[in-house]
Amino acid sequence: MPHFHIDYSPNLEERMDIAAFCETVRLAAIDTGLFPLAGIRIRALRADHVVMADGNPDHAYLDLSIRLRAGRAQDDKEKATALIFAAAEEFCADVLANSSFMLSLEMRDIDPALSPKTSSIRRYIAGAPS
Repeated sequence: MPHFHIDYSPNLEERMDIAAFCETVRLAAIDTGLFPLAGIRIRALRADHVVMADGNPDHAYLDLSIRLRAGRAQDDKEKATALIFAAAEEFCADVLANSSFMLSLEMRDIDPALSPKTSSIRRYIAGAPS
């Protein structure tokens, strides 16, 4: 845990490198110290059908949704939110300065009683004991 879901308008692909943005978010998540490395999952999905604001097709957006298992302190989550959003905002600075663009982030808890999990990824992470 956590899951990072990036939802973005298709016209954003011509303005920024989405894969590089994903890597920026991954590094920021690690820098928070709040999330176990093996639990970080980042995915970006292009929304092929988008209408925003006044309908101008030049408007673009990127929404970053972070879902994590409940139990972390509110202060820790607020600090992580601020750090990750700052990294995202810095990455998107040129897009924000030069085009119509909305950037948003939301972090929310997942109820562990309603979210069973299993994984073998820890066995395959580089440097993990075999």
